[in-house]
Amino acid sequence: MDFVHFLSSHMLDPKTGGKKLYADSVAQAIKAEALGYDGVAVPEHHLVNILLVPAPLQLAVKIAAHTSRLRILTSVCQLPLRDMRIYAGEVVQAQALCDGRLMLGVGKGAFGYETERLGVPFDETKPRFEEALQVLEALLTREEVSWNGKHYSFPPLTIMPRPEDPIPLMLGVMLPAGIEAAAKQGYHVQTTPLGAAHGQLEAQVAAFHRGRAAGGHQNRLSLQRGIYLVGSEAERRRMVERAHLYYHSFDNVFGGPGIVDRGIIRPLPRTQTAEELGANILICQRDEMIDRLAAYAALGID
Repeated sequence: MDFVHFLSSHMLDPKTGGKKLYADSVAQAIKAEALGYDGVAVPEHHLVNILLVPAPLQLAVKIAAHTSRLRILTSVCQLPLRDMRIYAGEVVQAQALCDGRLMLGVGKGAFGYETERLGVPFDETKPRFEEALQVLEALLTREEVSWNGKHYSFPPLTIMPRPEDPIPLMLGVMLPAGIEAAAKQGYHVQTTPLGAAHGQLEAQVAAFHRGRAAGGHQNRLSLQRGIYLVGSEAERRRMVERAHLYYHSFDNVFGGPGIVDRGIIRPLPRTQTAEELGANILICQRDEMIDRLAAYAALGID
Protein backbone atom coordinates (compact mmCIF):
# COMPACT_ATOMS: atom_id res chain seq x y z
CA MET A 1 0.00 0.00 0.00
CA ASP A 2 1.48 3.32 -1.11
CA PHE A 3 0.94 6.50 0.86
CA VAL A 4 0.16 9.88 -0.70
CA HIS A 5 0.05 13.00 1.44
CA PHE A 6 -2.94 15.22 0.66
CA LEU A 7 -1.67 18.78 0.92
CA SER A 8 -3.58 20.66 3.59
CA SER A 9 -4.24 24.08 2.10
CA HIS A 10 -6.54 25.68 4.64
CA MET A 11 -6.54 29.33 5.57
CA LEU A 12 -8.80 29.20 8.59
CA ASP A 13 -7.14 32.43 9.74
CA PRO A 14 -7.35 34.94 6.84
CA LYS A 15 -4.28 36.71 8.20
CA THR A 16 -2.18 33.76 7.00
CA GLY A 17 -2.06 35.04 3.42
CA GLY A 18 -1.34 33.21 0.19
CA LYS A 19 2.45 33.46 0.32
CA LYS A 20 2.68 31.50 3.57
CA LEU A 21 -0.14 29.15 2.55
CA TYR A 22 1.65 27.95 -0.57
CA ALA A 23 5.14 28.02 0.97
CA ASP A 24 3.75 25.65 3.60
CA SER A 25 2.31 23.41 0.86
CA VAL A 26 5.67 23.13 -0.87
CA ALA A 27 7.36 22.45 2.47
CA GLN A 28 4.85 19.65 3.13
CA ALA A 29 5.71 18.07 -0.23
CA ILE A 30 9.46 18.25 0.42
CA LYS A 31 8.97 16.64 3.83
CA ALA A 32 6.70 13.94 2.36
CA GLU A 33 9.40 12.97 -0.13
CA ALA A 34 12.05 12.88 2.61
CA LEU A 35 9.80 10.58 4.69
CA GLY A 36 9.30 8.13 1.83
CA TYR A 37 5.77 8.96 0.72
CA ASP A 38 4.90 7.83 -2.81
CA GLY A 39 3.33 11.14 -3.74
CA VAL A 40 1.37 14.22 -2.80
CA ALA A 41 -2.14 15.25 -3.83
CA VAL A 42 -3.06 18.82 -4.71
CA PRO A 43 -6.66 20.01 -4.17
CA GLU A 44 -8.56 22.62 -6.16
CA HIS A 45 -11.10 25.07 -4.82
CA HIS A 46 -12.00 28.69 -5.45
CA LEU A 47 -13.50 31.62 -3.53
CA VAL A 48 -13.30 29.90 -0.13
CA ASN A 49 -10.64 29.51 2.55
CA ILE A 50 -10.35 25.70 2.71
CA LEU A 51 -8.63 23.44 0.17
CA LEU A 52 -7.62 26.72 -1.41
CA VAL A 53 -5.61 26.01 -4.57
CA PRO A 54 -7.15 27.90 -7.51
CA ALA A 55 -4.51 26.61 -9.98
CA PRO A 56 -3.37 23.10 -9.01
CA LEU A 57 -1.17 22.62 -12.08
CA GLN A 58 0.86 25.67 -11.07
CA LEU A 59 1.45 24.23 -7.61
CA ALA A 60 2.27 20.83 -9.12
CA VAL A 61 5.01 22.37 -11.24
CA LYS A 62 6.42 24.25 -8.24
CA ILE A 63 6.51 21.03 -6.19
CA ALA A 64 8.19 19.15 -9.03
CA ALA A 65 10.94 21.76 -9.10
CA HIS A 66 11.71 21.09 -5.42
CA THR A 67 11.40 17.27 -5.43
CA SER A 68 12.90 14.48 -7.49
CA ARG A 69 10.66 11.41 -7.37
CA LEU A 70 7.22 12.20 -5.87
CA ARG A 71 4.17 11.50 -7.96
CA ILE A 72 2.03 14.61 -8.02
CA LEU A 73 -1.72 13.99 -8.13
CA THR A 74 -4.38 16.61 -8.65
CA SER A 75 -7.29 15.88 -6.34
CA VAL A 76 -9.25 17.00 -8.21
CA CYS A 77 -9.28 19.48 -11.11
CA GLN A 78 -12.82 20.65 -11.84
CA LEU A 79 -13.39 20.18 -15.57
CA PRO A 80 -16.75 22.01 -15.83
CA LEU A 81 -14.99 25.27 -14.89
CA ARG A 82 -12.56 25.11 -17.81
CA ASP A 83 -12.38 25.10 -21.60
CA MET A 84 -10.75 21.79 -22.53
CA ARG A 85 -9.07 23.26 -25.61
CA ILE A 86 -7.00 25.48 -23.33
CA TYR A 87 -6.77 23.05 -20.45
CA ALA A 88 -5.40 20.15 -22.52
CA GLY A 89 -2.41 22.26 -23.51
CA GLU A 90 -1.89 23.33 -19.89
CA VAL A 91 -1.90 19.69 -18.81
CA VAL A 92 0.70 18.73 -21.41
CA GLN A 93 2.86 21.68 -20.37
CA ALA A 94 2.55 20.76 -16.69
CA GLN A 95 3.46 17.12 -17.37
CA ALA A 96 6.58 18.24 -19.24
CA LEU A 97 7.59 20.58 -16.40
CA CYS A 98 6.85 17.85 -13.82
CA ASP A 99 9.23 15.46 -15.63
CA GLY A 100 6.38 13.04 -16.30
CA ARG A 101 5.35 12.70 -12.63
CA LEU A 102 1.87 14.24 -12.94
CA MET A 103 -1.23 12.11 -12.39
CA LEU A 104 -4.31 14.06 -13.42
CA GLY A 105 -7.24 13.63 -11.08
CA VAL A 106 -10.39 15.22 -12.47
CA GLY A 107 -13.96 15.63 -11.28
CA LYS A 108 -17.17 17.61 -11.58
CA GLY A 109 -16.76 19.81 -8.50
CA ALA A 110 -18.18 19.41 -5.02
CA PHE A 111 -19.14 22.89 -3.82
CA GLY A 112 -22.21 24.47 -5.39
CA TYR A 113 -21.17 27.77 -3.83
CA GLU A 114 -18.13 28.05 -6.08
CA THR A 115 -19.42 26.48 -9.31
CA GLU A 116 -22.53 28.64 -9.38
CA ARG A 117 -20.55 31.83 -8.75
CA LEU A 118 -18.28 30.81 -11.60
CA GLY A 119 -21.20 30.46 -13.99
CA VAL A 120 -21.90 26.71 -13.78
CA PRO A 121 -25.15 25.67 -12.05
CA PHE A 122 -24.37 22.80 -9.71
CA ASP A 123 -27.04 20.54 -11.21
CA GLU A 124 -25.27 20.86 -14.58
CA THR A 125 -21.83 19.87 -13.35
CA LYS A 126 -22.22 16.14 -14.03
CA PRO A 127 -23.26 16.33 -17.73
CA ARG A 128 -20.74 19.12 -18.32
CA PHE A 129 -18.02 17.00 -16.73
CA GLU A 130 -18.88 13.93 -18.79
CA GLU A 131 -18.60 15.80 -22.09
CA ALA A 132 -15.51 17.72 -20.98
CA LEU A 133 -13.80 14.45 -20.06
CA GLN A 134 -14.49 13.03 -23.52
CA VAL A 135 -13.14 16.18 -25.16
CA LEU A 136 -10.03 16.21 -22.95
CA GLU A 137 -9.22 12.58 -23.68
CA ALA A 138 -9.67 13.13 -27.40
CA LEU A 139 -7.40 16.16 -27.39
CA LEU A 140 -4.70 14.32 -25.42
CA THR A 141 -4.75 11.16 -27.52
CA ARG A 142 -5.67 12.23 -31.07
CA GLU A 143 -3.69 14.57 -33.24
CA GLU A 144 -6.64 16.33 -34.85
CA VAL A 145 -9.99 16.67 -33.11
CA SER A 146 -13.31 18.25 -34.04
CA TRP A 147 -16.41 18.27 -31.85
CA ASN A 148 -20.14 18.79 -32.10
CA GLY A 149 -21.77 18.34 -28.72
CA LYS A 150 -23.99 20.18 -26.26
CA HIS A 151 -21.27 22.19 -24.53
CA TYR A 152 -18.45 22.02 -27.10
CA SER A 153 -18.54 22.65 -30.82
CA PHE A 154 -15.39 23.36 -32.79
CA PRO A 155 -13.73 22.58 -36.13
CA PRO A 156 -10.63 20.37 -36.42
CA LEU A 157 -7.72 21.46 -34.24
CA THR A 158 -4.59 20.05 -32.67
CA ILE A 159 -3.37 20.93 -29.22
CA MET A 160 0.28 21.87 -29.06
CA PRO A 161 2.69 20.71 -27.87
CA ARG A 162 1.80 17.07 -28.19
CA PRO A 163 2.07 14.83 -25.11
CA GLU A 164 5.42 13.07 -24.77
CA ASP A 165 4.81 11.26 -21.47
CA PRO A 166 1.74 9.29 -20.43
CA ILE A 167 -0.76 11.39 -18.48
CA PRO A 168 -2.66 8.97 -16.20
CA LEU A 169 -6.27 10.02 -15.63
CA MET A 170 -7.95 9.51 -12.26
CA LEU A 171 -11.65 10.21 -11.77
CA GLY A 172 -12.83 11.68 -8.48
CA VAL A 173 -16.03 9.80 -7.58
CA MET A 174 -17.78 9.25 -4.24
CA LEU A 175 -20.92 7.19 -4.91
CA PRO A 176 -20.33 3.42 -5.22
CA ALA A 177 -22.29 3.13 -8.47
CA GLY A 178 -20.15 5.81 -10.08
CA ILE A 179 -16.96 4.26 -8.72
CA GLU A 180 -17.89 0.87 -10.16
CA ALA A 181 -18.68 2.36 -13.58
CA ALA A 182 -15.43 4.34 -13.72
CA ALA A 183 -13.34 1.34 -12.67
CA LYS A 184 -15.06 -0.87 -15.25
CA GLN A 185 -14.07 1.62 -17.96
CA GLY A 186 -10.44 1.37 -16.86
CA TYR A 187 -10.04 4.69 -15.06
CA HIS A 188 -7.97 5.07 -11.94
CA VAL A 189 -10.30 6.27 -9.17
CA GLN A 190 -9.94 8.74 -6.31
CA THR A 191 -12.58 8.57 -3.62
CA THR A 192 -13.15 9.35 0.05
CA PRO A 193 -15.69 8.55 2.74
CA LEU A 194 -14.83 11.92 4.33
CA GLY A 195 -15.79 11.61 8.01
CA ALA A 196 -18.27 8.76 7.51
CA ALA A 197 -18.09 5.35 9.18
CA HIS A 198 -15.98 2.43 7.96
CA GLY A 199 -18.98 0.81 6.28
CA GLN A 200 -19.16 3.56 3.67
CA LEU A 201 -15.45 3.16 2.97
CA GLU A 202 -15.94 -0.60 2.51
CA ALA A 203 -18.80 0.01 0.05
CA GLN A 204 -16.64 2.37 -2.01
CA VAL A 205 -13.71 -0.03 -2.11
CA ALA A 206 -15.92 -3.01 -2.99
CA ALA A 207 -17.47 -1.05 -5.85
CA PHE A 208 -14.03 -0.32 -7.26
CA HIS A 209 -12.99 -3.96 -7.15
CA ARG A 210 -16.24 -5.07 -8.81
CA GLY A 211 -15.74 -2.58 -11.61
CA ARG A 212 -12.08 -3.43 -12.13
CA ALA A 213 -12.82 -7.15 -12.24
CA ALA A 214 -15.68 -6.66 -14.70
CA GLY A 215 -13.50 -4.57 -16.99
CA GLY A 216 -10.39 -6.71 -16.63
CA HIS A 217 -8.16 -3.71 -15.96
CA GLN A 218 -5.15 -3.02 -13.73
CA ASN A 219 -6.31 0.43 -12.62
CA ARG A 220 -5.66 1.73 -9.12
CA LEU A 221 -7.72 3.11 -6.26
CA SER A 222 -6.66 6.15 -4.27
CA LEU A 223 -8.71 6.50 -1.09
CA GLN A 224 -8.43 9.63 1.03
CA ARG A 225 -8.91 9.42 4.79
CA GLY A 226 -8.12 11.80 7.61
CA ILE A 227 -5.11 10.39 9.46
CA TYR A 228 -2.89 11.71 12.23
CA LEU A 229 -0.46 9.84 14.46
CA VAL A 230 -0.52 11.02 18.08
CA GLY A 231 1.64 10.32 21.11
CA SER A 232 -0.94 10.44 23.86
CA GLU A 233 -4.65 10.28 24.57
CA ALA A 234 -4.68 14.00 25.39
CA GLU A 235 -3.18 14.79 21.99
CA ARG A 236 -5.70 12.49 20.31
CA ARG A 237 -8.63 14.38 21.86
CA ARG A 238 -7.10 17.70 20.87
CA MET A 239 -6.58 16.66 17.24
CA VAL A 240 -10.06 15.13 16.96
CA GLU A 241 -11.52 18.45 18.09
CA ARG A 242 -9.41 20.21 15.48
CA ALA A 243 -10.65 17.88 12.75
CA HIS A 244 -14.22 18.40 13.92
CA LEU A 245 -13.74 22.17 13.73
CA TYR A 246 -12.60 21.82 10.12
CA TYR A 247 -15.75 19.87 9.23
CA HIS A 248 -17.89 22.68 10.65
CA SER A 249 -16.66 24.72 7.67
CA PHE A 250 -16.51 21.87 5.14
CA ASP A 251 -20.11 20.77 5.70
CA ASN A 252 -21.32 24.33 5.10
CA VAL A 253 -20.15 24.25 1.46
CA PHE A 254 -20.37 20.50 0.82
CA GLY A 255 -24.10 19.99 0.52
CA GLY A 256 -24.82 22.74 3.03
CA PRO A 257 -26.23 26.25 2.66
CA GLY A 258 -22.95 27.77 1.42
CA ILE A 259 -22.75 30.71 3.81
CA VAL A 260 -19.47 32.50 3.11
CA ASP A 261 -18.41 35.85 4.52
CA ARG A 262 -15.87 37.59 2.27
CA GLY A 263 -14.21 34.32 1.34
CA ILE A 264 -14.33 32.81 4.85
CA ILE A 265 -16.71 29.87 5.25
CA ARG A 266 -18.91 30.34 8.28
CA PRO A 267 -18.54 27.38 10.68
CA LEU A 268 -21.95 25.81 11.30
CA PRO A 269 -23.13 23.27 13.89
CA ARG A 270 -22.80 19.59 12.94
CA THR A 271 -25.03 16.62 13.69
CA GLN A 272 -22.00 14.30 13.89
CA THR A 273 -20.23 14.65 17.23
CA ALA A 274 -16.48 14.96 17.62
CA GLU A 275 -16.45 11.51 19.25
CA GLU A 276 -18.22 9.93 16.26
CA LEU A 277 -15.85 11.61 13.82
CA GLY A 278 -12.86 10.51 15.88
CA ALA A 279 -14.01 6.89 15.72
CA ASN A 280 -14.21 7.02 11.91
CA ILE A 281 -11.03 8.80 10.87
CA LEU A 282 -7.57 7.59 11.87
CA ILE A 283 -6.37 9.78 14.74
CA CYS A 284 -4.71 7.40 17.15
CA GLN A 285 -1.47 6.13 18.68
CA ARG A 286 1.08 3.86 17.05
CA ASP A 287 -0.19 0.34 17.81
CA GLU A 288 -3.80 1.20 17.00
CA MET A 289 -2.67 2.94 13.81
CA ILE A 290 -0.83 -0.19 12.64
CA ASP A 291 -3.88 -2.36 13.29
CA ARG A 292 -6.29 0.00 11.57
CA LEU A 293 -4.06 0.51 8.53
CA ALA A 294 -3.69 -3.27 8.24
CA ALA A 295 -7.46 -3.46 7.81
CA TYR A 296 -7.24 -0.91 4.99
CA ALA A 297 -4.50 -2.90 3.28
CA ALA A 298 -6.55 -6.09 3.63
CA LEU A 299 -9.36 -4.39 1.70
CA GLY A 300 -7.00 -4.04 -1.27
CA ILE A 301 -6.63 -0.26 -1.16
CA ASP A 302 -3.61 0.69 -3.26
